[in-house]
Amino acid sequence: MKYNFDEIIDRTGTSATKMESLPKGCPDDALPLWVADMDFACAEPILKALHERIDKKIFGYTMYDTDECLGAVLNWYKKRYGWEEQKENLFFCGGIVSAYAVLLNLLTKEGEGVVIQRPIYYPFTMKANSNGRQIVDSPLIYADGNYTIDFDDLDKKMAEPNNKVLVFCSPHNPAGRVWTEEEIRKVVDICKKYDKWIICDEIHCDLLRCGMTFHPILKVAPDYADRIAVCTAPSKTFNLAGMKTSNIVIHNKELQAAWKELIGGKLSMNGAGTLGLTAMIAAYNEGEEWLEQLKEYLDGNFAYIDAFLKEHLPKAHMVPSEGTYLAWIDFNGYVDGDAEKLEEIMQKKARVALDEGYIFGDAGRGFERINIATPRSVVEDCMDRILKAFKEEKLV
Repeated sequence: MKYNFDEIIDRTGTSATKMESLPKGCPDDALPLWVADMDFACAEPILKALHERIDKKIFGYTMYDTDECLGAVLNWYKKRYGWEEQKENLFFCGGIVSAYAVLLNLLTKEGEGVVIQRPIYYPFTMKANSNGRQIVDSPLIYADGNYTIDFDDLDKKMAEPNNKVLVFCSPHNPAGRVWTEEEIRKVVDICKKYDKWIICDEIHCDLLRCGMTFHPILKVAPDYADRIAVCTAPSKTFNLAGMKTSNIVIHNKELQAAWKELIGGKLSMNGAGTLGLTAMIAAYNEGEEWLEQLKEYLDGNFAYIDAFLKEHLPKAHMVPSEGTYLAWIDFNGYVDGDAEKLEEIMQKKARVALDEGYIFGDAGRGFERINIATPRSVVEDCMDRILKAFKEEKLV
């Protein structure tokens, strides 16, 4: 089947957060390219499976730990990445941010340190703060227009006795880096040196630029699996965020028991949504053709933005994207770190709703994160609006 990613789908009347809950300060007619969900129709096999399930007419309590469901997830890992995993190590949660909050409460105490690598997905900071943990930043190195890990600084931060956990974002959001085997191994070796936990967010692992290779941390470092919790989901890959499904891989038996006790015994959060499971199984079993076509389309959107900037806004720089569908653009050549000025231009002048770089940490000041998982015509509109606004401000 050939999928049409140029189709404009009307999302009004669906209570879509992306459309109906714009960032503070955005006008109502702002073009919504902020929160990470796609404007593309779901793959046909997913829609077909949902229709068939709805036709069964009853939506009672639904088991997650079935061979059909667990098998779909594990077969995806194996088929896509050669990652062999066992059913007893796979757990369900309604979302990765929820799972992250649970893991923080199981692996750390109030006041203990959680190491992150900014600029980074902002809920990692928010949930650590709201749970009384201390955020410790080991910032990525931004040089020559791209990002690398500061291994010396990471070693220093992980050596601190009070710092208990590293949050490792792979692929990295928003930087778009797909870490190499060597980089992942060095990160693991540092944590292993000090016997520290790793919470690894791999939610964007399927969304790579064509030709890139993703390396699951548990495949790279099986020797340290007892101190790693991995978070994956079909939500970003197949645009199923509203279905509330994610898959958490835990090898450590004590952590497994603690997870079950907290999720099931104390919070009763161990249920699963009927349609979410239906969508996930169909996605992993039959969604690969759609995904490969999506990746090609996204590559085209990235290429369009890169060429547009070089021609019309040459002082801006899009960090080379290796993964995710989030363009991370450095506008400091025009605003020199004045994030408030940049936000004003984007929201009031260009009328585009983006994720402002500063919400990912101070290292993101002067950057914008743009969700480009949208039809090409929308991307073109976004860039035209930005250029017009910059001209009105006499910046170009």
